[in-house]
Amino acid sequence: MQSHDDYILRVSNLNVKLQAQTILDNLSFEVKRGTTLAIVGPNGAGKTMLFRTLLNLAPYSGKIEWAGRVKIGYVPQRLSVSDIPISVKEFLSFKSTSNIGDCLSSVGLDSDEMLNKSLGVLSGGQLQRVLIAWAIIDNPNVLLFDEPTTGVDLDSEEAIYKMLSELKEKSEITILLISHDIHIVRDYSDYMLSINKCKTFFGESKAIMDPDLQRIIYGEAVCMA
Repeated sequence: MQSHDDYILRVSNLNVKLQAQTILDNLSFEVKRGTTLAIVGPNGAGKTMLFRTLLNLAPYSGKIEWAGRVKIGYVPQRLSVSDIPISVKEFLSFKSTSNIGDCLSSVGLDSDEMLNKSLGVLSGGQLQRVLIAWAIIDNPNVLLFDEPTTGVDLDSEEAIYKMLSELKEKSEITILLISHDIHIVRDYSDYMLSINKCKTFFGESKAIMDPDLQRIIYGEAVCMA
């Protein structure tokens, strides 16, 4: 039997409506401390809105219960930086100036090479790693990743997820990630929450390889109680 301390997040009967349109419908799930939960579903299913409610950035009804002393880091789906004339060092310094070099090293970047580069000249993979460094520089114990490898080439994507997996093992961080890639879900998460406004599946991530379940996840919503 799981104790309350095993869970870092409990969500109960979560509902989100915008302009009378239902975005999330009666969603309930729990996240165990130190695990990775993948959130999957078709476009428009409410995945990013779920993150917004978990960060208390959108109105909702129901209950969102984080465990005590939670510090959350967040990496958005995309960030347009071409018009932002600041260096990697300046960007990270907005959050912390004490461990920038170590933080960049932890996400696989050479600080001597990267610190003075402008954000606008970075490759997709480099930028995503800098954004992850931004998310972890103040030592959070929960990380939220909204498709963190969107627009990144396949080799960089694999490297980023391996890095996240190593980071989780080293720091005992709990990770919630949104992904459309079934192989990433299978290989780099422990549990999977499928939503299509409502909850359509919740269980171990390896189940995503079942073709029948894939049809449920990416097809018509079949809500679970």
